[in-house]
This record gives sequence, structure tokens and C-alpha cells, in this order.
Amino acid sequence: MTQNPIRFGLIGTGRIGQVHAASIAADPEATLSWVADPFIEGARGVVERFGGTATESPEQLIASGEVDAVLIASPTPTHVDLIEASVNAGLPVLCEKPIDLDIARVDALRPLVQSAGVPVALGFNRRFDRDFKAVRDRVAAGEIGELEQLIIISRDPAAPPADYVRVSGGIFRDMTIHDFDMARYFFPDIVSVSATGTRAFDPGVREHGDFDTAVTTLRTASGGIVTIVNSRHSAIGYDQRIEAFGAKGMLQVANAPTSLVSASTADAVEAKPAFGAFFLERYAQAYASELAEFIKLARGEASTSPTFEDGRAALILADAAQRSATEGVAVDVAL
Repeated sequence: MTQNPIRFGLIGTGRIGQVHAASIAADPEATLSWVADPFIEGARGVVERFGGTATESPEQLIASGEVDAVLIASPTPTHVDLIEASVNAGLPVLCEKPIDLDIARVDALRPLVQSAGVPVALGFNRRFDRDFKAVRDRVAAGEIGELEQLIIISRDPAAPPADYVRVSGGIFRDMTIHDFDMARYFFPDIVSVSATGTRAFDPGVREHGDFDTAVTTLRTASGGIVTIVNSRHSAIGYDQRIEAFGAKGMLQVANAPTSLVSASTADAVEAKPAFGAFFLERYAQAYASELAEFIKLARGEASTSPTFEDGRAALILADAAQRSATEGVAVDVAL
């Protein structure tokens, strides 16, 4: 039997909100019904492109009776209240990371999410990248034996503005949190976090006490080790790589080039194009797959969408990394 498309209410029309709006519009199983943003012109602009009804009020969107699920792409400080309101209205939620910058607020919301029976998913889109997922599936199938080491390299093309750094929660909660979730995707039994951060190049992080360069080591109960390498800038483009190493071999995901064409001349042999310059290019397919998987969840079907608990665990790891880098100690965690 053909099912009606899921009617989405989108809250937030910034950069990531517009990505989700485009994904909803492109998916035949979804339709954009309402769009909310206090900056009403942003909401109207999205509606003009993709349809729906614009409002300044997320509360009006949630109470409209014309949405089947809510996608939260608004600023982080709004997430907890909007998840709570959506869950109380019985509406499944897909929320961008992180749930909040304060684990106490996350834990205060946790009993409602656990008891309400309303699905809440977190926007860890990298789990849906075809290549990362293929490596994880092949590791789970035993192709390289017991997983012993996982190396995750994640470097942004350029540092964010200082004003963003000020409210971001720091590199571990803002940037590395994706890598923490990816680490848990492979190793669910992380028990210890050691992190080192430096201020190598960005005046903005010096001004606000953040780090622009970081290396984090995660130890697992099973004996595996995860190494996460981060930088807020990368002259070679958006640097996203994974290496999984086990007793029987190794699986790697290289950076995605902007073209497969190479050139050979008197000056260079097999010169290749640059890597993608932005996360929207690198993870376009992953965002679409993330939405498709959430639609299954919203319909009560089996789904691999990351959960509220996944979001909470990633924030615990981020907090531990922040403490480790600041105090110079290894931090034990219980997830």
C-alpha cells in the first residue's frame, strides 16, 4: 500500500536548515508543510523555493495539526525546548547536533524522551555516508578480524568567525562531536578519553579560549583505540578520512576529489584536482540518506537513525575531551 508523504515542519532556515529543506523537497516520501524561523524572511524564502507555510513561531508550527514530524535546525540553545514541545505533541523529531551544550539540560529532558514513546533522532549524518557505512559494515562482518585501531581525520577548510567560536561550545562540542559519534558507530564501548588541544593559528580561538588543533585518543573496554585528528583549517580542502585496522587487514576511506581527471605535464605527473571545499558538497548524499532513514523511524518502521542516547553519549565524550585538554588528564567515561 502506498503511504502518504511525511509532512515535515522545519524549524530554522540557516545554512543547515536550507540543506534539509532541499532534501525534504527531493524525497518523494516527504513534503515540506510548515517552516518556522523568528527571522520570518528566511522562512518565507524557503517556502518560496520548496512550498509550505511560513511562520515566525515554532509553537504555531508544532500546534498546526498539519505536520507529522519536526526537523529542528535552529540554534543549539533552542533544541531542548523544541524537542520537549514536539515530543509532548506526539511528533517525531530529527534534531541537529548537539542536543545542547549543557549535559545537565540533556539529562533533564531524558526521562521525557525515554517515557513518551515518541521517536527522537539526532543529525549525525556521517553515519549515512556510503563509504563510511560500507567500512563499518565490512568491519562488523569480520572482514579485517577484530577491530583494533580506528583513525578518524577531520579538518575543516577554514576557521569559523570569532563570533561563532564564542557561542559554539568549543571545538570538541561543535566539530569533534561528529567524530565522537563516528567512533561510537564502530566502538560502542568507549571508557576513557585523552585529548590535547592547541591554539596554533586562529586569533578567534585565542580570544575565546578554544582550540584550533586537537588530537583525541579514546580507549575502549575491548582493548581498541580510536585516534581523532582535528584542525580548524586545511589548505588541501575538506579533509575527511577514516582508517580501520584489524588483525586480518585494513579498510580506508580517502578524501573525495572534486573530479577524477588528473593531468600530467612537464611540471607535474598525475596532478589531481583539489578535494571538496565544504561539508555540504562532501555529505550531500549522506544528508539525503539520513532523511530517508528518519522517515522510516517516523512511520514506526525499523530504522538505523541515531537516537537521543547517541546524542547524549557524544556530548559526554565531548565534555570529557574538553576537560582532558584543559586539565591534562585522562577522563574515564560511562556511556
